[in-house]
Amino acid sequence: MLRVISLGAGVQSTTMALMAAHGELDPMPDCSIFADTGGEPAAVYRHLEWLRSPGVLPFEVHVVSNGDLWAAATRVRTRADGQMTYIDTGIPVFLTNADGSSSGMGRRQCTREFKIDPIIRKLRSLLERPRISSKETLVEMWIGISTDEAMRMKPAREPWIAARWPLIERRLTRSDCLSWMERNGYPRPPKSSCTYCPYHDDRAWLSLTPAEMADAVAKEKELQAAYARATRIQSVPFFHRSMVPLSEVDFHADVPDADQLDLFNNECEGMCGV
Repeated sequence: MLRVISLGAGVQSTTMALMAAHGELDPMPDCSIFADTGGEPAAVYRHLEWLRSPGVLPFEVHVVSNGDLWAAATRVRTRADGQMTYIDTGIPVFLTNADGSSSGMGRRQCTREFKIDPIIRKLRSLLERPRISSKETLVEMWIGISTDEAMRMKPAREPWIAARWPLIERRLTRSDCLSWMERNGYPRPPKSSCTYCPYHDDRAWLSLTPAEMADAVAKEKELQAAYARATRIQSVPFFHRSMVPLSEVDFHADVPDADQLDLFNNECEGMCGV
């Protein structure tokens, strides 16, 4: 059976990979896979480069991609009959109606299309089986969910993949992971999620570099323009739940944000934020 770490390059998945390297989790994984959306902060890519450097992990880190998520999320398509325009790939933005009232959140297709699908393609490649109909477990997938996010646990969608949560088995919280990293002399991993992810709490927004924040502000305007061109969509997207332009948000990093955990718990596959 192939044992694979789903590597988000954030706190929990990094700790899990390094614990395996130290022999504290067994058996030793065969490899790890990082699915790149093209939208991670620069700190995540630097951290990933360090994880892939010689002597850090005793197994290979594969990087896979389904293209650039942002390009897909802003691409306005035209229906074959030419009667309607639409956006095919959705990210979970906050939506308002024309009168400014809330209309919920946008579809979240990013995890499936840009995290799960490319990882599954890589697993098929590693197994040398382009198509798999077997219900026999061929892959044990390690997922970096800690006890404080245990509600995100769910079975793998493919019958030939068995999900495993080693941090849950060890009863480790995210704070425990950070303590383990510190005790072993490792750098603190960054938060793993797209720079423009609407699931951010205020602290996460404020942790962006000035250049990353400026890019997120520009991206919000770009997405709003794309929505305006899509005749199928009758709402306006925002990245912050206050539903005001990101450049005008009054962030409060010193105020506990109860919504943060709930928002990332919506991403229940455990592919983002770990």
